[in-house]
Amino acid sequence: MFRPSRRAVTLGVALASAVWVAGPVIASPAYAANEQVSVWLTTTSDSGGRNVTRGLQQQSPITFGPAGGSANHTITVNEGTTYQQFEGAGASITDTTAYLLRGGPVSAATRDDAMRRLFSPTDGIGLSFVRNPIGASDLSRPGNISLDDTCCNLNDFGANGYDTNVRLLTAQAKSLNPALRVKGVPWSAPGWMKDNGRMDQMGWLRSEYYPMYAQYLVKYIQSYQAAGVPVNYISVQNEPNCCQAGNPTAMNYPGMSWNSSGLAEFTKNHVYPAFRAAGITTKVLIHDWNYGDYASMGAGVLNDAAVRNDPLFGGIAWHGYFGDPAVGTQVHNQFPAVKQFSTEHSGGNWIGNQHNEDLTDIVTYARNWSGSLVKWSLALNQFQGPHNGGCDVCTGLITVQEGGSRAGQIDYTIEYYTTGHLSKFVKPGAFRIDSTANGTIQNVAWRNPDGSKALIAHNGGTSSQSVRVNWGNQSFVYTMPARTTATFTWSGTGGGGGTPITGLAGKCIDVAGASSADGAPVQLYTCNGTAAQQWTRPGDGTLRALGKCLDLVSHGTANGTQAQLWSCTGAPNQQWTYTTARDLVNPAANKCLDVTGNTSTDATRLQIWTCTGAANQKWNLS
Repeated sequence: MFRPSRRAVTLGVALASAVWVAGPVIASPAYAANEQVSVWLTTTSDSGGRNVTRGLQQQSPITFGPAGGSANHTITVNEGTTYQQFEGAGASITDTTAYLLRGGPVSAATRDDAMRRLFSPTDGIGLSFVRNPIGASDLSRPGNISLDDTCCNLNDFGANGYDTNVRLLTAQAKSLNPALRVKGVPWSAPGWMKDNGRMDQMGWLRSEYYPMYAQYLVKYIQSYQAAGVPVNYISVQNEPNCCQAGNPTAMNYPGMSWNSSGLAEFTKNHVYPAFRAAGITTKVLIHDWNYGDYASMGAGVLNDAAVRNDPLFGGIAWHGYFGDPAVGTQVHNQFPAVKQFSTEHSGGNWIGNQHNEDLTDIVTYARNWSGSLVKWSLALNQFQGPHNGGCDVCTGLITVQEGGSRAGQIDYTIEYYTTGHLSKFVKPGAFRIDSTANGTIQNVAWRNPDGSKALIAHNGGTSSQSVRVNWGNQSFVYTMPARTTATFTWSGTGGGGGTPITGLAGKCIDVAGASSADGAPVQLYTCNGTAAQQWTRPGDGTLRALGKCLDLVSHGTANGTQAQLWSCTGAPNQQWTYTTARDLVNPAANKCLDVTGNTSTDATRLQIWTCTGAANQKWNLS
């Protein structure tokens, strides 16, 4: 079978080859010399990091050149080592947001312009994740309102229209960015389902209402589906048990008490069955609270195998108000297949430097396995409201002027620009790639599904810093101004990282056609040094090339199940163990990676087979 070469060829060689080659010669994208780099900067001028003097301004492009050049700091980007997949970045469309943009002082034209600037990937910052409260929260208009306040059934679900404007804004956001992920989360069940009879002052969900509350969540998802907006994720509770007696300020807005055993019981025995019965595939995220509260709440739920191993389980969600994000790495080390999400960390007056805080979040959450970055309310007014108790010092991505000479105008805060440094350039489906950690120039790097790279770097100090960025055997040097965030983007492939895996006849494990598409065949082929033969082992049991994982078709475990490339999921069919006997074993199948037919012909497909010790099952990993 003919397989086109991926080596770059000169025109003369290509013409000469045309005399005898039986098919087209296809040169894959190679690591390009002088690759152009686009640069976008945001700068603040004050010690509080809120006065934006340059907001996501594109600079003159620069280019990679031969490695070298002196600089204060060096960041090496290694796209051969990949980590978690990116889900999206954004904020919450709260009732406050919906009121300000659809029911308050803003004209339809101003609203539509703001939505484009927020959600359009081309005309704006391309926000790609929203986390919306189900019913009232602390950033709502005053009044503790659920989506069905009439006891004691759900016949009036949605009749009060409370969620209508939130849903309409979400639909508009989805139309502007079809890649948008949507997550719903309640602050409280309707008061009539609780032992205290009200949505605020905490209280517990009465056990006899567990089945009905699961149906409440089903109806919420169905209402969005009917509006053409699929709900990708849901949590059953925001910040469970957060606001107890002794904290009266925090108890003055909707909330509900849980313990970990109750959350596990409700999730596995009520939510999962209700979703399945309704044909709902929305994934359930657990915890939705701080890193520092994991031991007392989230751990008990995640440790429950019936919760964690259900196909409807989606991962764990974190808030950034308390605790060390390194907890995310601890969770990953224990449960490497569990996806992690950062789903709330508001800006606010209590933060000393908002610019620095935002970039610390963007970098630190990602370096501890979070696949999303979600701020709190998308919009607030100039008085940091309306609010329904709770946070009266929070800030959003936009500030809507309500009243006064500027009524109806919109200001874009530092949080708009900092979030945009991520959301505009890193697309859902991207993978985090390795970059050198640096205490002065915080940074994180991603590779998009189209192969383009985005390096986000931040100089939070008061003096400029020069940075050399290495990529493969090339580099560039850039001087970052003080108090400045930069996003560097470039294309090209083969920028270092990864090593070949050789086997039968000294040939390499290879991705056919250098394709990163799901389902691309994995085969044996003459070693040629291209990215399709560069494999990494990030430490989670996977083998990765081109940003995806070595995978067994349809989760097969039988002899002859073929190998392919597929988006990394952490599933058992993507786990590999390298033995001292030089076998690559899939533990779920207890079988070896095998060259079909024990032939070394180029393009021979790889498969799994009962381990025999034969040469076609021996592999050399460096």
